[in-house]
Amino acid sequence: MRMQSDSKNLSNQFLIAMPGLQGDTFAGAVIYLCEHTNKGALGLVINKPINIKLRNLFERVELPLDRPDMADEPVYFGGPVQTERGFVLHEGAASQSEAVPPYASSLKVKGGLEMTTSKDVLEALSNGVGPKKVLITLGYSGWGAGQLEDEMSRNNWINVSAAPEVIFDTPVEQRYGKALSLLGINAGMLSQQVGHA
Repeated sequence: MRMQSDSKNLSNQFLIAMPGLQGDTFAGAVIYLCEHTNKGALGLVINKPINIKLRNLFERVELPLDRPDMADEPVYFGGPVQTERGFVLHEGAASQSEAVPPYASSLKVKGGLEMTTSKDVLEALSNGVGPKKVLITLGYSGWGAGQLEDEMSRNNWINVSAAPEVIFDTPVEQRYGKALSLLGINAGMLSQQVGHA
């Protein structure tokens, strides 16, 4: 499938897995899309915690974590690509009440959040000067050119403009339903079947 140059950019949107993805790595997933271009897409799953707490992650990278509010927060499965690498999804400097230094390797999502992959964001969090709201994943979700569009045409995903409160303020078990509610629907309204005329 050839992606047209006027294709819709889905950056700063949620991809919500349709029921047909049962048994798949992405079953029940909500993904925040960080980047979507004619070369492909990159996003982070926001609702699949793994059995690692932030305090354990910081111990592994030999940094103290003097943030009691974060110590017991889970690390998330961001997707099946580069699962040994950390990705930090966080509010941008403009949404912080105090100045947040720029990080060595950050992707600023137009109109949305930032995703940082450099260790300096963890060092800032360790020192209490990092972003206040974060979601940390191991791995990311990636698609090659036209792959995401093809999956969407096969009814694997629906999309909606992202809302940071779903990521940072909604309990993990409610994120799928909350993301669907942004479209005015609930999970019971979704069908596993794809209709073709």
